[in-house]
Amino acid sequence: MPRFSLVLLALLLGAPLGAQDLAVATWGGAYEAAQRKSIFTPYTEATGQAVTAVQYDGTVAALRARAGHEGWDVIDMLSDQARVACAEGLLLPLDAQALARGPDAMEDFSPHAATRCAMPQNVYARVLAYDERAFPGVKPTRIEGFFDTARFPGKRAVQRGPDGILEWALLAEGVPPEQVYGLLSTDRGLRLAFRKLDSIRDDIVWWNDPAEPAHMLAERRAVMAEGFNGRFFDMAARGAAPVDIVWDGRIIGTEVWAIPATTDRAQAARDFLSFALRPSSMARFSELIPYGPTRRSAFAQIGLNPATGVPMRVHLPNAPQHGGRALIRDSAWNANTRDLRQRRFEAWLKQDE
Repeated sequence: MPRFSLVLLALLLGAPLGAQDLAVATWGGAYEAAQRKSIFTPYTEATGQAVTAVQYDGTVAALRARAGHEGWDVIDMLSDQARVACAEGLLLPLDAQALARGPDAMEDFSPHAATRCAMPQNVYARVLAYDERAFPGVKPTRIEGFFDTARFPGKRAVQRGPDGILEWALLAEGVPPEQVYGLLSTDRGLRLAFRKLDSIRDDIVWWNDPAEPAHMLAERRAVMAEGFNGRFFDMAARGAAPVDIVWDGRIIGTEVWAIPATTDRAQAARDFLSFALRPSSMARFSELIPYGPTRRSAFAQIGLNPATGVPMRVHLPNAPQHGGRALIRDSAWNANTRDLRQRRFEAWLKQDE
């Protein structure tokens, strides 16, 4: 049974998981820690329902393989992954207005629209970060610097996949943000992107876990890295390493809540989503880690980080003072082109063999 399997797994790992815990699959690290403080613990205090986090890698493959076996009830996903999972019947359809509590509540989410199986919960950015120790003089300020190993020598930490890096390659070639996805939909655009990627082929170190790129910078295994802005912010805020973010070329995406179709506790999962989607819950989360809320009414509630006193609104991915180029991640395009891009990426990797 799914719930029995989850309890057995917890016992084997020594985790204090009760049979009635709500299992939420999420990303781990500083991100999960912020969720615990801002959403999981307050929800338990308000309802008496215990919540246990289950770490996963964000992929639909993990959802297929683990959700039913481990008894997942709620899942935190990228919006394009949720589209794919919904189309495969891996997620339950959701009543967005009921979850957002009110007939006019969905207007508060604009422009972050709900989809058939997913509710938008936060806005993140894939950004370029660098180790300040590696560049005591001139520092990178634009995405072109990621591909300029003559001016900025050293290893680049890149996610092992086509997401993000192909968009950056075209931006570095001078393609305007509004034309990137259209060009990447053509063979010419893909060839141009991979040709740009060839220029740093020998300087790439790959990562799979979203926590890795920040640690690669801290441990000097790379001088630049692509990754999610909250991870780099946490590394710098803790004083673990002098890491700085280049906001130019940031790719702004949406994180969503969804419910696996295999859950046997759908109503409990919906209750959790309603709590997590409150403006106050979103504001608490954004005060702990710089991912922006998807409800406009939550912005006014965001104050200082409770531990550091840092004003958090200025660190959100869509803060206007960041300037530079920004690309809004097209989740529908990413979902529809995933297989094609992955095949082309795997073929590019094999050129080294």
